[in-house]
Amino acid sequence: MNKSVFAGFAVGTFLSFAAVMGVKQGFLDTPAYAAGDSNTYRQLNLFGDVFERVRADYVEPTDDAKLVENAINGMLTSLDPHSSYMTPKSFRDMQVQTRGEFGGLGIEVTMENGVVKVVTPIDDTPASRANLRPNDYITHIDGTQILGMTLSDAVDKMRGPVNTEVTLTIVRKGEEEAFDVKLTRDVITIKSVKYNREGGIGYIRITSFNEQTSDLLEQAISNLSKEIGPSRLKGFILDMRNNPGGLLDQAISVSDDFIDGGEIVSTRGRHPEDTQRYNARSGDITNGRPIIVLVNGGSASASEIVAGALQDHRRATVLGTRSFGKGSVQTIIPLGSDGALRLTTARYYTPAGRSIQAKGIDPDIIVQQTAPEEKKKKASAVGESALPGHLAAEEGDEMAGSDSFVPADKKDDKQLLYAIDLLNGARKDAAYLGGGRTSSAMAN
Repeated sequence: MNKSVFAGFAVGTFLSFAAVMGVKQGFLDTPAYAAGDSNTYRQLNLFGDVFERVRADYVEPTDDAKLVENAINGMLTSLDPHSSYMTPKSFRDMQVQTRGEFGGLGIEVTMENGVVKVVTPIDDTPASRANLRPNDYITHIDGTQILGMTLSDAVDKMRGPVNTEVTLTIVRKGEEEAFDVKLTRDVITIKSVKYNREGGIGYIRITSFNEQTSDLLEQAISNLSKEIGPSRLKGFILDMRNNPGGLLDQAISVSDDFIDGGEIVSTRGRHPEDTQRYNARSGDITNGRPIIVLVNGGSASASEIVAGALQDHRRATVLGTRSFGKGSVQTIIPLGSDGALRLTTARYYTPAGRSIQAKGIDPDIIVQQTAPEEKKKKASAVGESALPGHLAAEEGDEMAGSDSFVPADKKDDKQLLYAIDLLNGARKDAAYLGGGRTSSAMAN
């Protein structure tokens, strides 16, 4: 049996995961201190009695496996918002997300009027090579009608082993009849890092932390540095707004890219083996260039680890609004063919020893966005402190979440424009660190 530890976040559609760690055999064995607790066994007998009564007397026949699954999930979800039972399918989906790649076609899709609508094909994938277009409708997969399927079911049918074929039936505006397109599945990489040049500034957006993130970040920095040139490069903007988190080891690697030594993050749990300290290696791949980190109410977990590490080391200026406040660590324990157990086992702390649980990362520079009326409610993030059953903050007042609105048009993005002005020298702010700082500044 293996278990994996992660600083995860899962609220609504957010999923986040982290690094695979060593296993402690016998994790699920009955603890010695509980072996003689007769009350515990009385409660288990009570559960058995209720289970049998439901099976025998409920108005309709029941699914025994579903009853047990729901009972387990109820036990776990009563602990905190991030502990849960993962079905075999949700466990597989999690593994796909953490790997950052899967066998598929390379299409971003949504469901509309009971059929799958193509949002966009991803560049250099089977979908783009087959000339699928935005607003195409997929009505059948290998001859099976999509109407009546969920979007998840349809996506599962389009994914599959690399080098296998799948036939999609397409309805396209301007075409009189539906037509079939045969595609061969390929390895599709989830691009968790996107980047572009803003004059003499390198803009890097990290959308999540999967197994590809650190490598993609290093490639982005290298490409931007070459494109802009050392004499014109003014610094980098690291945009982690609405980043729900991800792999712990990737958050550590990303932080390590900018920090020249010292602690990145530590975890402390109930047992000594749950206490870990992760340190940066020597070297800064940006050569000390100024960095501005963008965060908001949708920045959680692994993204908060990076923001907290760079802030405590005074290596970056954090700009935006308060982050989500997810400061706990979960352990994923595979249960063979029966899915996996997701259990909160530790809290994590920034290099200065701060627990951000139910508090979040406070930016060095607060810049609010202006959300349209119709989006204000949707953009309001609840924050960890508003989740029922959340772990309480260890000390001090808990803080509410901030908004998560990010305008689609750059000209309306106050946070991004503020960061660009700071790096260009067009705006002054006493909280802006300016030139690159090193980890030694934290001890001053």
